[in-house]
Amino acid sequence: MAKYQRLRDRVARELPEVSMGVAPRASDGELALAHAPAYIQAVADGTLDAMAMREIGFPWSPEMVERSRRSAGATIAAARAALGLGGRGEGVAGNMAGGTHHASKNKGGGFCVFNDAAVATRLMQAEHARARLRNVPALQVAIIDLDVHQGNGTASIFSTDPSVFTLSLHGQKNFPFRKEASNLDVDLPDGCTDDPYLQALEHALDELDRRFQPGLVIYLAGADPFEGDRLGRLKLSYDGLEARDRRVFDWAWQRRIPLALAMAGGYGVNIDETVQVQINTYRVALEYWKRWNS
Repeated sequence: MAKYQRLRDRVARELPEVSMGVAPRASDGELALAHAPAYIQAVADGTLDAMAMREIGFPWSPEMVERSRRSAGATIAAARAALGLGGRGEGVAGNMAGGTHHASKNKGGGFCVFNDAAVATRLMQAEHARARLRNVPALQVAIIDLDVHQGNGTASIFSTDPSVFTLSLHGQKNFPFRKEASNLDVDLPDGCTDDPYLQALEHALDELDRRFQPGLVIYLAGADPFEGDRLGRLKLSYDGLEARDRRVFDWAWQRRIPLALAMAGGYGVNIDETVQVQINTYRVALEYWKRWNS
């Protein structure tokens, strides 16, 4: 948990051009765009059964619920800022936490309570529908999930929704051991290094481009493919992860697609190594924000 504060401190100190705000609190109505009301109520009340809480991995507390609401709210705010519905969009914005992609409609899992990318996607589609002019098509959203663990919750939420494209590049033998079908899943072997990873990403983005034309990208920039991660099982270097980030931002920039990012997983043996991966992502994001706003 210490990585979140350390990342915020480093962004404030090293990237003063990044404007930071307090994460808003996602309401029950916003969460219900992606989650069952009974599940939201049970989380809020602390009435989830012991097995459900074990699957999430956190002990219940009012603070846990509040943090989970604000983690979802921060991705909503980032997507709203990137898109600029009703005004000028920033083009790029981020959540310094989030990426809680194991939460599905009726349950959480793997340290994920509410699925921030799914909630933000559904809310941006609703807001876009209210704001758009006649004959403007519905907002299509691509969720590019580069956390080392497959985004099973996100895949299940959007399994029958053609307006959302879910792409997951992940460790084949890693958690979750029962995976859901994304629109595009790319399984990577243990020990995968920079070059094969970047080749796989390039092919995946080409396939996304052939099959889907999004108006918004939500990017889960997991730090856990890093070679020093305790849970990742892949072997990407700092340079490889920065190249990964640049390729995703390049892909969105070339198509002028607004992008909202979330940090997703990162479990370094040395927490400062995880934070270094994440601050590098924010450095790249800031470069692209400058392009959008030049």
